[in-house]
Amino acid sequence: MFFATDFDTVTHGIQLAVAPVFLLTAVAAMIGTVAGRLARIIDRARLLEDQIEAAPAGALMTSAYDELKQLRLRGRLVNICIALLTFGAILIGLTIVALFLGETTELQILRIPTVFFLSGVVCFLLALLCFLAETLLATRILNFGQGKNS
Repeated sequence: MFFATDFDTVTHGIQLAVAPVFLLTAVAAMIGTVAGRLARIIDRARLLEDQIEAAPAGALMTSAYDELKQLRLRGRLVNICIALLTFGAILIGLTIVALFLGETTELQILRIPTVFFLSGVVCFLLALLCFLAETLLATRILNFGQGKNS
């Protein structure tokens, strides 16, 4: 395998490989945001589980069980979102490697960076849809002023 030693070739390879890094930064920010939501879901589920365990025998805890069911669904969506974001980040990282190697070596990897990049973008878009679904579920359980006290 021949590695380019020409400064202009290496510089051009770096320029090509840097473009997907911006998407990688967005993916990292999304992972942080979604991980924060997962932590809040887990905290709320633990609180509800403690309330259910502390409730006297025979007490109706239907609303707590219903909320736990919603939290499980939200947790699944968030986990899928994190998995898609992580897989997308890996694909984008492979894009960067493939672009750089394709530019600085004699490797002929014509379509590989395109497939990696487009697959990474698709994962990112699917993760955004999961994030949207989770936020819609989170706000659906709110009454928005139409509760018992209004």
